[in-house]
Amino acid sequence: MNHIPRGSVNEIPIFSTSLNEKIDLLVYLPAHYSPIYKYSLLIAQDGRDYFQLGRIARFADELHHNQEIENVIIVGIPYQNVVDRRKKYHPNGEKNENYIRFLAHELVPFLEERFPTYHVGMGRALVGDSLAGTVSLLAAIHYPHTFGKVILQSPYVNEDVLNKVAAFSDPHLLNIYHVFGKNETEVKLTTGVTENFVEPNRKLANLFQQREYSLFSEEFFGNHTWTYWQPDLKRALKHMFS
Repeated sequence: MNHIPRGSVNEIPIFSTSLNEKIDLLVYLPAHYSPIYKYSLLIAQDGRDYFQLGRIARFADELHHNQEIENVIIVGIPYQNVVDRRKKYHPNGEKNENYIRFLAHELVPFLEERFPTYHVGMGRALVGDSLAGTVSLLAAIHYPHTFGKVILQSPYVNEDVLNKVAAFSDPHLLNIYHVFGKNETEVKLTTGVTENFVEPNRKLANLFQQREYSLFSEEFFGNHTWTYWQPDLKRALKHMFS
């Protein structure tokens, strides 16, 4: 087995005026990072989960080493707790609009000042699981010239989300990777309610197709857990950044 050089993961604080809070970003730089090269950007909601449960940095190390993906910087945005997560990520959450504004108007300029990134929509991707996928999708629909790629792992989908996807006038601006599990029929939400994620995600996939979004969509055999999202991540990275 070849030795795979490891990239670095550091915490970098940012203060958001939209959210009125300090956030400690997790920033992954590839092993051979150099400011003389340009980098694509992948921004992960549920940031700590993507690094710890998703092992996203290790997959990126391997794919960079094997030259299977272009140069990518990965930025994880952690949430404080489940209440904070819902406020920011849920379409009806009281901080949802402010969080989306933070992504486009504060985080992107902050990262572009510090790292040599591509200043185009297709040079920036958002990724998220469940509600973190939902807010990623809504942010891209709101700011398609800022975020051109979205990786959705079992997103939470309601009528509000479907209506926004249907009403979006520039589907050609977005490249979508969308997966969900065939067994996600009884997903327990943090509110204690149980919901079926399969039917709404099938509606979403059909809508993406009808509206001619650039799309990869698949139903995997599994449920609403990192057991399935983690191994899928490697393919998602290759799909978006090969």
